[in-house]
Amino acid sequence: MTQALTVQNLTAHYGATKVLEDLSLSVGKGELVSLLGASGCGKTTTLRLIAGFLDPTSGSIRLGDKDLTRLPAYKRDIGLVFQNYALFPHLSVLDNVGFGLKQRGVAPGDREKRARAMLERVGLSQLADRLPGALSGGQKQRVALARALVIEPPLLMFDEPLSNLDAKLRVDMRVEIRQLQRANGTTSVYVTHDQEEAFSISDRVAIMNAGRIMQFDTPETLYQRPANTFVARFVGFENLVPMTVSARDGAEVTAVTDGGSQLKLSQDRFGAIPDVFVLAARADGLAVSTDANAEGIPATLGLRTYLGRAYQYQADTAAGQLIANGSLSAPLEPGALAKLVPVPDQCCVLKPE
Repeated sequence: MTQALTVQNLTAHYGATKVLEDLSLSVGKGELVSLLGASGCGKTTTLRLIAGFLDPTSGSIRLGDKDLTRLPAYKRDIGLVFQNYALFPHLSVLDNVGFGLKQRGVAPGDREKRARAMLERVGLSQLADRLPGALSGGQKQRVALARALVIEPPLLMFDEPLSNLDAKLRVDMRVEIRQLQRANGTTSVYVTHDQEEAFSISDRVAIMNAGRIMQFDTPETLYQRPANTFVARFVGFENLVPMTVSARDGAEVTAVTDGGSQLKLSQDRFGAIPDVFVLAARADGLAVSTDANAEGIPATLGLRTYLGRAYQYQADTAAGQLIANGSLSAPLEPGALAKLVPVPDQCCVLKPE
């Protein structure tokens, strides 16, 4: 895949505080990549550096064969969609969409034609003469998206664009953004703190923490095969159980938890298992069994919660408190003894950190 955006060894400071540390990122032509993480992880700083609103301490930023690293923001030709829409309140919807074309010297007739065509694409042609104050939040975001796309930028960047919208409208808008992005083939970088949003629209996602990328991969790989315990926690692996291998017999591995509970795991199903590892499991990855002979972690069940598709239990074990899902057909009472049996397709083995 041809790389459209290449960020290499980017470092940034706010005063004495290091915000980004040796960050590298490549985005393919036509690809939509999300930067995902909690507040303060560095994702918005990364966007601002690429857009030219901040200068890096070190590193480089290239868009195609163009070096952006020290180029002023207005010369970077990047389309931007902001959280707060950033529309001009005194300009009509049509003039807002055409503003970037006007700045680029496009003739009035052609400017209006292109702006109206883009409004048609985002379903707002009937609102061309309205002022932004007369629009709903979703309509304003469509106008902002149309304004960014109409200039046909080589790179489109989104900064938490849906965080001001209600839940249903967020879902609708992320589908529209993805459809328009794919139709235009516009290389895009999308900043969000919402995992579902990032996973639903992205070709790849970079999960960030403390100014570093912890893993950069497809949503499917991130969800099923996190690279480390930070990413595992981030994508919903509630249970992280430290274990040590006590015996090996071909592909079969016997391992014990810190509390002495013993498990047998097959490397045919879990992949290579190191001598010391962390068993990461979502609640669905630990099946609750009342079979005394089951190969699992002995547990005393505590609080039971009804989830609709399953009962979820807080379970006390020698390895600490774990969370597991049990059958709807056979609810168990607090205090019941059970085994928590790893479900290979819902678990993974990680190196300890």
